[in-house]
Amino acid sequence: MNYYNAPGQMDLSDRMAIEVGLTRKDSFRKIAQVLRRHPTTIAKEVKQNRTYISGNYWHGKDCHYVRTANMHHICGDMECEKNCCSCQYDCRRVCPRYKSVACHRFEKPPYVCNSCHDRNKCQKEKYIYSAKYADAVVTRRRSESRQGVRIAPEEMKALDALVTRLVKKGQPLVHIYAEHKDEIPVGLRSLYVYIDKGLMKVRNIDLRRKTGYKPRKGTHKEIPFSQKYREGRTYEDFERFMAKAARDSVIEMDTVKGVRESGKRLLTMIMRKNSVMLLFLMPDGTADSVVRVFDYLEKGLGINTFQRLFPVILTDNGSEFKRIDALEYSDDLQHRTSIYFCDPMASWQKPHIEKNHEYIRYVLPKGKSFSPYTQEDITLLMNHINSTRRPGLNNKAPYELVDANDEDMMALFNLMKMHLIPPDEVHLKPDLFLKKN
Repeated sequence: MNYYNAPGQMDLSDRMAIEVGLTRKDSFRKIAQVLRRHPTTIAKEVKQNRTYISGNYWHGKDCHYVRTANMHHICGDMECEKNCCSCQYDCRRVCPRYKSVACHRFEKPPYVCNSCHDRNKCQKEKYIYSAKYADAVVTRRRSESRQGVRIAPEEMKALDALVTRLVKKGQPLVHIYAEHKDEIPVGLRSLYVYIDKGLMKVRNIDLRRKTGYKPRKGTHKEIPFSQKYREGRTYEDFERFMAKAARDSVIEMDTVKGVRESGKRLLTMIMRKNSVMLLFLMPDGTADSVVRVFDYLEKGLGINTFQRLFPVILTDNGSEFKRIDALEYSDDLQHRTSIYFCDPMASWQKPHIEKNHEYIRYVLPKGKSFSPYTQEDITLLMNHINSTRRPGLNNKAPYELVDANDEDMMALFNLMKMHLIPPDEVHLKPDLFLKKN
């Protein structure tokens, strides 16, 4: 009797069962029996869709002696004065004392570290199987595999010559496909797609009825707005969390719209500890655009610096912040920040960012489109705003409150091209960008 008879491909529920089984140290055979699939299928699923997490080694070297070794000129460069452990050259290739401390348990079944008790505090390279991320990887891979032309270049060339020749004679595609079905390696719908994407010499204008068709309007279904992403992240949860954390570690976040709901939008952040406001110009107000800003900051600053600069973020309930997992976690599943949401219609819970939006409106009044501007323009505006002295800051500007010895803030300044504007040169009127030119 064949027990491995589950129909179709694995879905998210199957992958969640695999993740639970791996955490409980179940064998592939036991997990396969639950899912009615072959153990080899489970093993391939884990190896192909596991998530790699890079190690956090001293100077990036997984050597046992990297912290204590005081060696020079191992590579043969006698003019180099650096300690070999801190050099950009990979000393592990030539050092006779090299002794790896990397863990290689994931090279054998179950190929991941889900069941390891030291997983959360381990600084070595590791693999984690996450059902959610594995399902996303499979979905993306399946989507990419279906894109583009699915036939060989020679077949495409022959198909193009056949179809173009007959269409030029005035023959409809339906007639061509019915007559030459055995010679055409794709379906009728694919022919229309190839022509529409400009992959063939024949164009839509050569098809008699194609140009007369209007795009179909799909049936619109109202999808109820889900508040599930707010669970455990409400303002009450924020206050309970902040009872044990430093109040000045909070970053308030919001967005500023232009003339229309669509189009470019500003993502704004303000640090409560020094009132420095960050401005990012996004192409739209989607959740993906916000995630891209977070990824840009993390990659530019490094995960550790990002964690120290943006430990807690308080924002409103806009749909652009609903991809909470992608915001709180990096691509390799490292926790980079904690996000909480204000109560609905309670903008007073993040007063600093709301007040600072006034400075933006001095230069970009309501009803003015953000389309003509670039990130360079917005950075200029950000520098003028942060160079404005305020009574609430003891008549100092936010930039003046930043300690020059704060390495994290200096890294942010370099990444964002932030610098202090002389007091008499601060300009907060709509002609700011004209003065730049």
